[in-house]
Amino acid sequence: MSISTPAQSGAEAMPPRDEEERLRELGYQPVLARRMGGFGNFAISFSVISILSGCMTLYGFGMSTGGPAVMLWGWAGVGLFVLCVGMALAEVTSAYPTSGALYYMADRLGGRKWGWYTGWLNLLGLLGAIAGIDYGAALFTGAFMNLQWGFTPTPGKTMLIFLCILLLHAVLNLFGVRLVSVLNSISVWWHLIGVAVIVTVLAVVPSHHQSPSFVFTEFVNDTGWHNPLYVAAIGLLLAQYTFCGYDASAHLSEETSNASVTAAKGIVRAIWVSWIAGFVLLAGLTFAIQDYAGTQNSPTGVPPAQILIDALGTSGATAMLLIVIAAQLFCGNAEVAAASRMVFAFSRDNALPGSALWRKVSGRTQTPANAVWLSVAVAAVLAVPSLYSATAYGAVTAINVIGITPAYAIPIFLKLRSGHRFERGPWHLGRWSRPIGWIAVVWVAIVTVLFLLPQSSPVTVDSMNYASIALIAVLVLATIWWFVARRSYSTPSAYGNAREQAEIEEGIV
Repeated sequence: MSISTPAQSGAEAMPPRDEEERLRELGYQPVLARRMGGFGNFAISFSVISILSGCMTLYGFGMSTGGPAVMLWGWAGVGLFVLCVGMALAEVTSAYPTSGALYYMADRLGGRKWGWYTGWLNLLGLLGAIAGIDYGAALFTGAFMNLQWGFTPTPGKTMLIFLCILLLHAVLNLFGVRLVSVLNSISVWWHLIGVAVIVTVLAVVPSHHQSPSFVFTEFVNDTGWHNPLYVAAIGLLLAQYTFCGYDASAHLSEETSNASVTAAKGIVRAIWVSWIAGFVLLAGLTFAIQDYAGTQNSPTGVPPAQILIDALGTSGATAMLLIVIAAQLFCGNAEVAAASRMVFAFSRDNALPGSALWRKVSGRTQTPANAVWLSVAVAAVLAVPSLYSATAYGAVTAINVIGITPAYAIPIFLKLRSGHRFERGPWHLGRWSRPIGWIAVVWVAIVTVLFLLPQSSPVTVDSMNYASIALIAVLVLATIWWFVARRSYSTPSAYGNAREQAEIEEGIV
């Protein structure tokens, strides 16, 4: 992106920054293996955004909360605002390329408490994302097994599939960042080719398609609320949930070459590529709907699967579902990598209970193995309510959004507040920094309020939006733990005692 160069002339000719030395300047001894390139860094955020996970998993939600018009135009609008958030966040990432990412930025720009609460919000969002992504993959796997073998996807069976997927992702992440990088690079092409295949098949095979007026103007409200503006606002969750997780590029910056530039670029590229490809996917699915009500009430429990069945037949739908499931598995694996680095970094600064355990790094793979196991374990616990409530999965996705989205805006706001005191990195927005930054902050404030609102009426125990409770719970937990750990929690202001720092980060002490 041309606006990102520090000085347009000669910016490309500048030699890559010594990232290990930069990390020491920021206060940390390098202990993770820097084996990820620029494409791999972009790929992890693109894989976490995963249009074949978010769009497909929440498509049924979108059908009820505004329908085709809100899904398509909402995607276009939300994507534009998210791109502003991503560019503003990328600018701060370029200045502070550490695994701690958002909370480290907030700590540097605003102080310890800003960093503390940003870290807890970010952590809640990342762990909620693992639960949401992998449980979505379990739902689609159940739908696939239903088509293939007549499998009945009960909540208990879906939970068992979910736990198997979590275990798979934990094991894959224990092999090291190089394998993660390779899988994410494959994931990029899998997503892009997969979208092209699904949309092409849906455009060619069915004899009937919906009209453009239906796809772009049909409004559907099955929420129980009567205000169409309210319903349309709630319907934005499909897009906003999908456009989450691009901070993964920042969390993997300590394992990325020339991270001050490539991690920033990775964030922005992941968003705009997903924006375009996601719109194509949503349009392709919506044009191919054969029976709207039948799709909403699909016996598979997954509306996009019903679209594929009605349009392509059982065999064609099965093949397309395999593409989607594989993409969701790539997505979940990338999210475990990002979340585990956040756990590692937060523990490195003594912010979590049992920090000494979670910051340990494997001497063989240079991977924070214990942090990987903690990440998948917490994700498993977050999904347990799905055993008892059909709406619990929506609550998990809301937890992800309500945790991670405000955390994006905090370092951006603090950067704006700091004015000229903010020392830009090699990737920046130039004169566009402040206007884009304020657009990002205002957008995040709006969607944070929206996603705390109830999504269906009447509000009952089953239909309640539990995001507000999750937000209050994590803030209360963070506040209580602050009084316990405030003396031990700190981000280093400068690289001091090298041996002491190295011992802490390697888990020796």
